[in-house]
Amino acid sequence: MARAALAVLVLSAVCGFPGASCTKVSYDDRAIVIDGQRRIILSGSIHYPRSTPEMWPDLIQKAKDGGLNTIETYVFWNGHEPRPREYNFAGNYDIMRFFSEVQKAGMYAILRIGPYICGEWNYGGLPAWLRDIPDMQFRLHNQPFEREMETFTKLIVNKMKDANMFAGQGGPIILAQIENEYGNIQSGLPDQQSATKYIHWCAEMANNQNVGVPWIMCQQSNDLPPNVLETCNGFYCHNFKPKENMPKIWTENWTGWFKAWDKPDYHRPAEDLAYSVAMFFQNRGSVQNYYMYHGGTNFGRTTGGPYITTSYDYDAPLDEYGNIRQPKYGHLKQLHAMLTSMEKHLVYGQQNETSFDDKVKATKYTLDDGSSACFISNSHDNEDLNVTFEGSTYQVPAWSVSVLPDCKTVAYNTAKVKTQTSVMVKKESEVTQGLKWFWLPELLKPFCTDRSGSFRRNELLEQIVTGADKSDYLWYKTSLTSGAEEEFTLHVNTTGHELYAFVNGELAGHQHSVNGPYIFQFQAPVTMRAGKNYISLLSATVGLKNYGASFELMPAGIVGGPVKLVRPDSSAIDLSHSTWTYETGLYGESIQIHLDKPDLEWSCHPAVPVNRPFSWYKALFHSPDGEDAVVVDLAGLNKGVVYVNGRNLGRYWTSYIAGNMDGCHRCDYRGAYKTWDNQEKCLTGCHEIGQQFYHVPRSFLSAGGLNTIVLFEEAGGDPTKVNFRTVAVGPVCINAEKGDAITLACAHGGAISSIDVTSFGVAKGQCGAYEGGYESKPAMEALSAACLGKESCTVHYTDELDSAGSEGSGVLTVQATC
Repeated sequence: MARAALAVLVLSAVCGFPGASCTKVSYDDRAIVIDGQRRIILSGSIHYPRSTPEMWPDLIQKAKDGGLNTIETYVFWNGHEPRPREYNFAGNYDIMRFFSEVQKAGMYAILRIGPYICGEWNYGGLPAWLRDIPDMQFRLHNQPFEREMETFTKLIVNKMKDANMFAGQGGPIILAQIENEYGNIQSGLPDQQSATKYIHWCAEMANNQNVGVPWIMCQQSNDLPPNVLETCNGFYCHNFKPKENMPKIWTENWTGWFKAWDKPDYHRPAEDLAYSVAMFFQNRGSVQNYYMYHGGTNFGRTTGGPYITTSYDYDAPLDEYGNIRQPKYGHLKQLHAMLTSMEKHLVYGQQNETSFDDKVKATKYTLDDGSSACFISNSHDNEDLNVTFEGSTYQVPAWSVSVLPDCKTVAYNTAKVKTQTSVMVKKESEVTQGLKWFWLPELLKPFCTDRSGSFRRNELLEQIVTGADKSDYLWYKTSLTSGAEEEFTLHVNTTGHELYAFVNGELAGHQHSVNGPYIFQFQAPVTMRAGKNYISLLSATVGLKNYGASFELMPAGIVGGPVKLVRPDSSAIDLSHSTWTYETGLYGESIQIHLDKPDLEWSCHPAVPVNRPFSWYKALFHSPDGEDAVVVDLAGLNKGVVYVNGRNLGRYWTSYIAGNMDGCHRCDYRGAYKTWDNQEKCLTGCHEIGQQFYHVPRSFLSAGGLNTIVLFEEAGGDPTKVNFRTVAVGPVCINAEKGDAITLACAHGGAISSIDVTSFGVAKGQCGAYEGGYESKPAMEALSAACLGKESCTVHYTDELDSAGSEGSGVLTVQATC
């Protein structure tokens, strides 16, 4: 066993309030040490702004019930400080309430201040107004950025201290993070000396806050400052080797992947995720966090990217709406129970390894009392093996880890899923029937001249700096006088992400960039009339970049142009240095149409127009009955924003169809999971709407009265196709071997209504659509008797459930309907 490093005490022993239970947090080379005891930390990320305060207790409790002991979250600077020194800690930004809920659940917490966070969050969490400060350089050694970063960091730390949230005050926070993944981009920054000074300043500034718990930095191996712990992020971190005297910490185990409008849905198999966790703890890991455990929703304008969807489901163990995702949740829960039972062995035991080849090994952790716990791993991606270890032979499937808590009996294998699969279905609600739609046109006329605006310049400006990201939209307006009517092609070079062009008040054309370079050339035929002509260009962003070296400098809008009127003979009038008038946002935004104020004059006569760009729509509806999650189906619309009772659910872009990728046609848990280099797998949703359903949290709805949905349809769609649905468990399935417990469960009080399949030898299909096999009548009878009409049931697979001809088949497939 490697010599344990002297524990480094980092906590004051003074409690923050009378009666509090002081918690001392330190670390050594094996683990985080809490009150003198090494602990394994099983953590999950839940981001408070991506859900609602009403959801937090349930999400946190489900995480605890799933075997976690810690909750991790970023802190969202631009959400808390949308304007300089104007702070927001209300609603789903009430971070103190969130940590209080964690504490109530009896769990630890990891506070990732950043305050740069990436997180597929708009601008990586950094406020756009920072760009207004002279001499500002993001994430480099300069006084303007460091002043603002320190001010915000102190604000968060002091709020946590005031609420007694750090461990030494009796609170749940045991680790804190400063900066984020800086080592990934440090070598790409323009000034390496400045970068080194900055990251060392970050560590010193953080330690000066005296929070009493260790500070961590993730992905910072090459230039790690003193007095911080380095950690790993990725799909696999079992080979990560921290610096001497530091425990092995995994801050982000990616449970899936984020989604872009043009991409299908990513799914990381439960078997592979469990394999990564077991491999980590087999190799001396002690702190592991799932990113994400609940992904949630990018409400409002919070998505980054660009082109990241409103949904941040992430294929997490808890889905976007907070439902348990099976089998991922249950499969991991069983692994967590194994690891927790082995905790003393993992953090105190002497480690010994037996290698069978470069991809197969057994690891044994032995305590002084002689007891031991073992892992046997097979990292071959296509070869099941029989491994003989300490006199016994074990069958270890490819790409799996067997866990033997007593080093004799396999209690868990990552490739053998023993929990049910739940298929979630979206049921159309009766509240959709008879929706009556009203509409208002977006007022464009004032923006189709250059007579009014915020200011003028004789140049084409960058959109983020000009509009301070207060809206997706920025108007560029100019005029020119023509001696006679003349035909042109309007040419606009733009960094997008989207452009609408109006000439003399008429829409001349519309275009958006592809997801990637975000630079495109817009062209449309236009006619200049004799006399004065007005050209109005509406540039729109779809989330700001959140990652990369100097990511904040990626421009948006029509910066620099050129903007030209090109004649048929290719001669051109260059308008790039004409007088341009600027105005941020839309009229409907400025008067807050989404709040449905009484003075608005909505119309429903004549018939509500469809496929009309720049239109606002509203309808009234009752809240769907029950407790199931509510979504609104926006198929039939094009692009815009959806609000319910004044709450911004986020952008929609239902006209954007996900592309076809090879990963939609193959899925095998075996082998490394990747989301790049054309090695994707286990994708769904190719050639389908990028995001069709949008979460309506129950807390946004009035249960007993009428609710209002408001749409801003930017590109032209049909609101009459909008409907509301509830999300519930449909088919549930499980594969069982002799001796297994067959446990089936519905949710929210739902009952099992039918047993549909009890078959051996099922060869094809998936849960909800199995094909083949031969039915076991004894199993059908036993499960029907035990399960019908109940929310959950358990039947043990014994010889009595076999049927004639089932001998040797090994696996009983069961499907039921909730």
